Amino acid sequence: MKTTAMMLPLSLLNAAQNKPMLAELKNGETFNGHLVACDNFMNLTLRDVYQTSASGTQFWKLTECYIRGSTIKYCRVADSVIDQVKEAEEQARKQRQSGGGGLSGGVGLGVRGGGGGQHGNGGRGGRGGHQQSWNRGAGGRGGGGQRGGSRGRGM
Repeated sequence: MKTTAMMLPLSLLNAAQNKPMLAELKNGETFNGHLVACDNFMNLTLRDVYQTSASGTQFWKLTECYIRGSTIKYCRVADSVIDQVKEAEEQARKQRQSGGGGLSGGVGLGVRGGGGGQHGNGGRGGRGGHQQSWNRGAGGRGGGGQRGGSRGRGM
């Protein structure tokens, strides 16, 4: 039996694109097909779909279908997809714990100025945040350092 780690459902659905999956609706109907696309509301587009009625006595073959996310009871994807997402999220978690990157320090990603570093110096960074500085946060949203700080001034 596999251990279940915390996993974001949208990460899993994004990784499952172009792979086979099963979606069961709240009304009991099932849809087996290949995931084409999903959005933040868990709306799914499937291709090469086999639809099964809630009673299990009727079947339909569809070239493509759209399923509204609020009607979905659960989705099943291959174990290999689940393992892939677990590994990616574990690597991201380790990187966050070791302080490698993030939004308020390291290489900046944000549009606002950098955050305060150890002494609360305002960051440079801002749009794109191309500089990296150990005493000043470069890019990101900013925040105070150990002795107070400023939000940064952007570029």
